[in-house]
Amino acid sequence: MDRAAMREVLDRIAAAIVENHKDDDMMALVGIRTGGIHIARRLVANIQEHLGREVPLGTLDINLYRDDLVGRARQPLLRTTDVPFDVTDRNIVLVDDVIFTGRTIRAAMDAVMDLGRPARIQLAVLVDRGHRELPIAADFVGRELVTTEKQMVKVRLQEEGHPTDAVVVTS
Repeated sequence: MDRAAMREVLDRIAAAIVENHKDDDMMALVGIRTGGIHIARRLVANIQEHLGREVPLGTLDINLYRDDLVGRARQPLLRTTDVPFDVTDRNIVLVDDVIFTGRTIRAAMDAVMDLGRPARIQLAVLVDRGHRELPIAADFVGRELVTTEKQMVKVRLQEEGHPTDAVVVTS
């Protein structure tokens, strides 16, 4: 996926979120570190333009909620969680770049639930590559990619220092 295709896909995701939440003053987006933060920022800008109002945005670090920390020799790198609003009774749209096994999203839901009791949690992803290990599905999907379990899907964004936006599949 190149820059133009990514823009088109993000516009489509934003339009679907707007359609789903057009009369919803309690909607907020939360980007999952690190891949979902820039995607969430782009979506919020697009959604705010369509709705003509501010949409709260937070960022979530899920490292302490991961289920693969047991047996790791290193301590997890902790980053900041910044959710500057009460999640209780809000309709939260979690945002990530790629959904694979579902484990990152499970950890993100646990982290959100520790902050309060949202009315609803939905999921928006740029890429769904399949191979789920948990029964988790995205509500808003930019593109589905057929991959093997061993392949890697990398989302490269200009905000992260890459020369252009791209989604790259490597072996």
